[in-house]
Amino acid sequence: MQEPKGPLAGLRVLDLTRVLAGPTCTQMLGDLGAEIIKIERPEAGDDTRGFAPPFIPNTKESAYFVGVNRNKKSVTLDLAKPEGQALVLRLLEHCDILAENFKVGALAKYGLGYEQLKDRFPKLIYCSITGFGQTGPYAPRPGYDALIQAMGGVMSLTGEPGGSPQKVGVPVADLFAGLYGCIGILAALNHRNATGQGQQIDIGMLDTHVAWLANQGMNYLATGENPPRLGNQHPNISPYQEFPTRDGYLILAVGNDPTFERFCKAFGLEQMLSDPRFATNASRVQNRDLVTATLTPTMRSKTTAEWIEALEALKIGCGPINTLEQVFADPHVQAREMVLEMQHGSGQTVKVIANPVKLSATPPSYRSAPPVLGEHTQEVLSGLLGMSEAELAGLKAKGITGG
Repeated sequence: MQEPKGPLAGLRVLDLTRVLAGPTCTQMLGDLGAEIIKIERPEAGDDTRGFAPPFIPNTKESAYFVGVNRNKKSVTLDLAKPEGQALVLRLLEHCDILAENFKVGALAKYGLGYEQLKDRFPKLIYCSITGFGQTGPYAPRPGYDALIQAMGGVMSLTGEPGGSPQKVGVPVADLFAGLYGCIGILAALNHRNATGQGQQIDIGMLDTHVAWLANQGMNYLATGENPPRLGNQHPNISPYQEFPTRDGYLILAVGNDPTFERFCKAFGLEQMLSDPRFATNASRVQNRDLVTATLTPTMRSKTTAEWIEALEALKIGCGPINTLEQVFADPHVQAREMVLEMQHGSGQTVKVIANPVKLSATPPSYRSAPPVLGEHTQEVLSGLLGMSEAELAGLKAKGITGG
């Protein structure tokens, strides 16, 4: 593993997270240069190691696990045993940040709760990511992405009008919680740099979900009315949706009235400009079904490629609805280097999705592929804690560090 570099180089994170929200947070920290020591259960490891198929070709690693665990060192420790808990405490003497997504109160049973650690480690930044946060009536409940999407309202907004509620096709509740956790850690680091004080960061997936309801949440607060499901239409802009073309579909994004005027004049729809039902964005939103019905015959007159060429020439927002094969083949995605290859501990080369944060002076670094379970146990315990081979063998024999 290469030496850490980047804006967070020199920081060390004890990562007690698993599945997606927590690992998303810690992978971002790792990409930015922090050293991540990922603690996993002996033999089983992170749950997502078993979230397969698909596996990465020619390995035993799930694609799911590989997606959010690069730049991490895997150390197997049994936290349920006193010896494992003692080793965590020793590791914390060398760490700046602890990230965890155990159920509320679970780590306290092992003597590893924030209240138990804050006096011993006053500079420690302790990030807890749970389904519902550390307080409130739902705090003891487990959190799952689909559950949070349902309870947080986005499923009521997603789907075709009159159809059933739909979750988003990727686990956005987990991902947002992880990213908000990372933001909280960065803020806490800045505070610690100024004061020398650590603190706990309490991230609830439902909280973060409510926060990113964004314009739709504000639409409700402004009106007291539940926004309806609109399929691919925009609640506040029209036309801003998918349209059928001669050979497929296209997203058309007309963001304001001057753009709508330019669109209409270019494609023989001037009559819409003099019609009060279409003259302003507000009137078009009120008559969105009529807007769709009026524009659809015109949109069917060209292929998707023809529309993109014509609309881009007029600087009107548009784009194809790509499959993932088309996404990763897209020349812009490739130019932005959003896929990279890393040498995995299995000996195979694995493809992973790159970090999207582009920093001019301290860009993300890709030092090591997602680890094989327990790959770095000996390295960390001997190198960081100075444990001898005999001590390591004893831990292994007791099942503290696994096979």
